[in-house]
Amino acid sequence: MLRTDICGIRLDNPTILASGILGVTKASLANCIRNGAGAVTMKSISKEPRKGHNNPIIITFEAGMMNAVGYSNPGLLEAKKEFSDLHEVKGPVIASVIGTTPEEFAQMVRDFVTDDFAAVELPLSCPHTPGFGTLAGQGTPEATYDITKAAVKETKLPVFVKISPNTQSLGDVAKAAERAGAGAITCGNTLGPGMVIDIRTRQPILDFKVGGISGPALRPIAVRCVYDIYKSVKIPIIGVGGIQTGRDAIEMIMAGASAVGIGTGVYYRGPEVFRLICREMEEFMQQEGIRDIKEIIGAAHA
Repeated sequence: MLRTDICGIRLDNPTILASGILGVTKASLANCIRNGAGAVTMKSISKEPRKGHNNPIIITFEAGMMNAVGYSNPGLLEAKKEFSDLHEVKGPVIASVIGTTPEEFAQMVRDFVTDDFAAVELPLSCPHTPGFGTLAGQGTPEATYDITKAAVKETKLPVFVKISPNTQSLGDVAKAAERAGAGAITCGNTLGPGMVIDIRTRQPILDFKVGGISGPALRPIAVRCVYDIYKSVKIPIIGVGGIQTGRDAIEMIMAGASAVGIGTGVYYRGPEVFRLICREMEEFMQQEGIRDIKEIIGAAHA
């Protein structure tokens, strides 16, 4: 009922752990698979180790979460040690690499991404890390094309390009990734940046002052973005943003997603969120007489 595939990668269900949440070790990825995830995405890796922004880096507010992590990670050499022999995870693992130039993205794909991975994701859309993502201009159609093309040359695996919900030229960005050889689009990243101020200290709560917005506040925007992208490209879409329930996942799939990424949903419902969402999706499908999840991909466009 829930089985699907992305670029030939067979998934028992369409839920995918989004990058940046829990995916810091091989053991954490395996735990998500045990809790029902159809696939998992590791936390993004850069060439050199990165400390990231100072604490506090994550806060919650009445409509979701906001973070400014700053791509903290151990760097290429340590990540290669940690994410070797991925068969132990017992499910598809999507690599995630970052760079400052097309050449650096290409090098990261070449030096880090092995055949143990199922695919590689290129996040070009972080809204709060200088030198990367939208703050470095990586989210334009031109930059998206150049980075994607450089990365695709370095691997036989499918390349997923993670684009920002902030851009007004969303369709053009997605088309640029498709022309450059991307196998799928991941949309989106966090929205913003936004800011929350502590009115007693009279200062922004996050040390970096601004951060990317995720959770329930992001979901309607993410759904609209996926809907728009579905009209622009032929390649599959992984819809990400505020998905906590089976209803949320079904909505995203009807907008045009072939699979759904789950991030802050782990915070709200725990690691078992993947299994819970799948159960809720199955209940809805049984009620509606839907036998195969593929029947409703893009159903909102009919």
